[in-house]
Amino acid sequence: MSPIRFRRPAPRRAVTAALATAAALATVGALTAAAPARSHPAGGHHPHTTDLQLLAINDFHGNLEPPAGSSGRVTELRPDGTTTDIDAGGVEYLASSLRAARKGHDRSLTVAAGDMVGASPLLSGLFHDEPTVEAMNKLGLDVAGVGNHEFDEGKDELLRLQNGGCHPVDGCYAKGRTFKGADYPILSANVVHEKTGKPLLKPYVVKNVKGARVGFIGVTLEGTPDIVSAEGVKGLKFLDEAETINKYTRELQRRGVRAIVALVHEGGYPASSAYNYDCDAGGSGSGLSGPIVDIAQKVSPEVDALVTAHTHSAYVCTIPDPAGLPRLVTSAASFGRLFTELNMKYDLRSHDIVRATVKGSNRVVDRTRPRAADMTRLIDYWQTLAAPVAEKPIGYISADIPRGTEGTVESPLGDLIADAQLAHARTLDNSTDLALMNPGGIRADLVHAASGSEGDGVVTYAEGFTVQPFSNTVNIKDLTGAQLITVLKQQVSGSNAEAPKFLQVSEGFTYTLDLTKSGADRVVTDSIRLHGKPIDPAATYRVAVNSFLAGGGDGFTELANGTRQLVGGDDLAALVDYLTAHSSPAAPYTPTAADRITVIR
Repeated sequence: MSPIRFRRPAPRRAVTAALATAAALATVGALTAAAPARSHPAGGHHPHTTDLQLLAINDFHGNLEPPAGSSGRVTELRPDGTTTDIDAGGVEYLASSLRAARKGHDRSLTVAAGDMVGASPLLSGLFHDEPTVEAMNKLGLDVAGVGNHEFDEGKDELLRLQNGGCHPVDGCYAKGRTFKGADYPILSANVVHEKTGKPLLKPYVVKNVKGARVGFIGVTLEGTPDIVSAEGVKGLKFLDEAETINKYTRELQRRGVRAIVALVHEGGYPASSAYNYDCDAGGSGSGLSGPIVDIAQKVSPEVDALVTAHTHSAYVCTIPDPAGLPRLVTSAASFGRLFTELNMKYDLRSHDIVRATVKGSNRVVDRTRPRAADMTRLIDYWQTLAAPVAEKPIGYISADIPRGTEGTVESPLGDLIADAQLAHARTLDNSTDLALMNPGGIRADLVHAASGSEGDGVVTYAEGFTVQPFSNTVNIKDLTGAQLITVLKQQVSGSNAEAPKFLQVSEGFTYTLDLTKSGADRVVTDSIRLHGKPIDPAATYRVAVNSFLAGGGDGFTELANGTRQLVGGDDLAALVDYLTAHSSPAAPYTPTAADRITVIR
């Protein structure tokens, strides 16, 4: 056993994982949709069929404890058209909900569509997500796909999470306790070795549940190399999702497997943020946009359903397959706040799913349910190990500091992090002009209310880690004014045209964003100012960004072209230092007005 050393994971962690277990149903309403059959009878009596249930989760991100702030709520649409927010999530409640949902179902499988680990809060992330994998084992996860965050710590760490063994640097975390790895297969059909073309992990698995044989194919988004660090995916190639699913669908059919479900770590954007929004109110597929729509329209009609992920959205939609027949495409938001229940008939003679009977519902993991005792014990065990680091105060805040929701242009927490990185950069190079922060690197709100034994307004190391868990460094680069303008335009063009990624900016840097326009024109070039002075395209500016952005991540390829790079310290350490220097119990940090970017709508 190696002595326990509390350290942050290696740059941009990875892994695949699962979910949890407990004692009652966390089911607060559900939207139900059904998809017609392929070649099967569209209805009527099926004398040789049996019931089959699939329970699906995605984008858990190691959220063993109930997520705080907006990350721990879902929006419900009421019959009168109004909405209400419901507190949701936490593996103790997720476990109870899933176990209750399985009752009365002789044939039930629990599946996940990736990002079960990575970008995790401290309770899981501090231990390289071993706690989450152990929770998923207890939960009874049957199979998981691979998401982009499973590559945060690289392929070797992903393989360790599957196969077990102590961490190569931190070792084992307790005497006589060796990490056993995931009990469930982690699938990566379209992630292959560049040299051999062979899949990194199993491409598919066939589950036999009392005579019902179901094949699961797992794929992650083809664009993973664009949104993770280059080191994390070195030596790997990511293939087209639909082509890969179709390839292994044919292979499964040759093996006599006709019931097939794809676990796809790519997603879409529903027309409403309410989890129970009727996605098909205007017709099949009309309520969903984004990459998953194109993928679903190309995936073989022999695939019976697509369980999807990545966008952290909630939807149960029907999208036409290549034969023109509607097929269910689902996603259960993120952080264990929802799970999708799919119920269907399985034909024991044809060994296929009767597509006309497939119905899906997203169900809320609310916190009014009993907690799963085994998950409580698991959390208590890891909390005890993490306590010396987790409970350390790092600052004080006067109110909630939100990170914003999907589509937020600027957030008070984004401002805080950008200011912290600029302050850190100036300790290394006092000529640094500004800092830019990617919104995807901000994982949770900073909440004023006390959690555990801390007092209101106290920010602990655990809370800071939850906000910035990636172990990036703060890097400084030279950019010309023209390059800086290009970077801003890349927020709303290129790979970010459909789903913009708005960079958070440090104090003194301002500009106008005109959302009535399209593409790169949404950035009003002559509005860009640094301390009130227009940006000079020919001048050189010293810009601080995290190491992920410095490598061109999130579609900001122009940042990779910056010169004279200086690598600084850990980004979380920069936040800790800034809060320590700019807050106290008597004078807590006050959230900004988030008015650095002017938005025209």
